[in-house]
Amino acid sequence: MSRDRGFTLIEVMVALTLGALVLLLAHRLFTGVADGAVRLTEARQTLDREANARRWLAAAFGSLEIDSASGGFAGDLSHVEFGSWQLTQYGWFSRRRITLTRNGNRLVALEPPDSIVLSDSVSDLQLDYLLEVGDVGRGDSAPVSPGERARFVRQWISPVSAPIAVRLRVTHAGVVDTVLVIVGSRG
Repeated sequence: MSRDRGFTLIEVMVALTLGALVLLLAHRLFTGVADGAVRLTEARQTLDREANARRWLAAAFGSLEIDSASGGFAGDLSHVEFGSWQLTQYGWFSRRRITLTRNGNRLVALEPPDSIVLSDSVSDLQLDYLLEVGDVGRGDSAPVSPGERARFVRQWISPVSAPIAVRLRVTHAGVVDTVLVIVGSRG
């Protein structure tokens, strides 16, 4: 006489435990992949924003105009103001007064009535203005004399001239990012 035999309770419990373990591991794997994709997207957005900010800075300083109508060039350690030709949403250029400063924890370029956030999480901003060009190094081990060094100043106020370049030192979480922007028009 043969007896049909089913699964014992222990066999069912072991199978359910193994199935739950496989599901838990699959969930962790898919969650890790999704989190990695989110972090990658955030990092890409941050890099895009930084690249766009550098492009905007290069375009704004590159099209800088010094004359009585633009209000001249004025800058100190914490902000800079100048007139620049900016591309409008309609595809043509218009003269705008630009103010670049730190507003709270953001690096902001104010173009009334609009403002552009160039960087977030900014804890400090320092600006220097290149007065005259000099070597910062010759590429060899020879020391550079003080007369050969580039000279930066902390303040620039002039209705008729602009510096050769502007150095921005932006601090994010204790890390200083230095950007040197060449000024286009020499007035």
